[in-house]
Amino acid sequence: MQTTLSENAKLLPRAEEAESILRSCVHCGFCNATCPTYQLLGDELDGPRGRIYLIKQVLEGNEVTEKTQLHLDRCLSCRNCESTCPSGVDYHNLLDIGRAVVDQAVPRPLNQRLMRSAIRAVVPNATLFKNLIQLGRTFRPLMPAALKAKLPRQIHPARPRPTEQHARRVLMLEGCVQPGLSPNTNAATARVLDRLGISITPISQAGCCGAVDYHLNAQEAGLNRARRNIDAWWPSVENGAEAIVQTASGCGAFVKDYGHLLKDDPVYASKAQKVSALTKDLVEVLREEPLEKLGIKSDLRLAFHCPCTLQHAQKLGGAVESVLSRLGFNLTAVPDGHLCCGSAGTYSITQPELSLQLRDNKMNALESGKPQVIVTANIGCQTHLDSAGRTPVRHWIELVEDALH
Repeated sequence: MQTTLSENAKLLPRAEEAESILRSCVHCGFCNATCPTYQLLGDELDGPRGRIYLIKQVLEGNEVTEKTQLHLDRCLSCRNCESTCPSGVDYHNLLDIGRAVVDQAVPRPLNQRLMRSAIRAVVPNATLFKNLIQLGRTFRPLMPAALKAKLPRQIHPARPRPTEQHARRVLMLEGCVQPGLSPNTNAATARVLDRLGISITPISQAGCCGAVDYHLNAQEAGLNRARRNIDAWWPSVENGAEAIVQTASGCGAFVKDYGHLLKDDPVYASKAQKVSALTKDLVEVLREEPLEKLGIKSDLRLAFHCPCTLQHAQKLGGAVESVLSRLGFNLTAVPDGHLCCGSAGTYSITQPELSLQLRDNKMNALESGKPQVIVTANIGCQTHLDSAGRTPVRHWIELVEDALH
């Protein structure tokens, strides 16, 4: 579409990128057909095409209002529209640019600022988050219903990890919320990889991937977390680590974007490109291995929820289902599998009403084939779906590891 940036917008660090993305949109509207918020609200401004127009108007110097901010806030960043778009519009990067400009122009109310600051203080801090989860579970009967729903129904403790012994070595991002909410996920990953002759080199200095800060418009703070992770991993990268394995697809999608987000950083650009190239979702590692060696035979009936960050951001839709089928699991059909579950990082906190509607719709779809267990590949989706209190939800690698015994 024709775009003329304002003089102020031309001074933005990513002005050229924003203009290029805007010009790539042909206003066809295919994106609205698969946008979860447009389907719920039926408002053009709550679909990708409308949000692109809002960002265009902002960057062309038109008035920015709280209404503009609200419509951008309601976006899940699920990137379903990118999978649908025939023109290849790089929507998620445009949204990040637009949100930053809008937030600078429209100060948020105090309650929103406090909530966002609290999320950024707590969620990326793995130790603090884990302690608060344990405290919450202790005092669960005294907590209001909204907070109770955020606590996991059951925490599967981490089993012992194997010691490093194989020539093949990979790194693994431990994550910030996963150790507190599902501590056995990474331990199960280590045991399955060990059976396949792959050891995990622990890097304790690597922390939150940076997505929480970045998507709450503390973009420089998010990039600083990326830089710290790159520094933590770099010695092992230089020593020949095969991959940086991600067991949470949300983290994986963001780490795979380090190369793009830091491409203009003179110190980190080349390192970020290397780290992004080495980053693999767990399924990308397992699908290349001789899984028959695991000796798994299971007829457990599973429904797989494919997170948006796996299918739309990383383009790995169908990959986990293929691995689970190879291992003998019985997968049920899931209608509308392309739609978001409503977790979307911190979206379930910042937009609770829309998030719960999407969760319940997704649970209805997942349960339609009467599975014994629902499995997924992202801790946010796992916790959000499980909060419905219906069919149990776990990470798929835990079910694979369970079947080893």
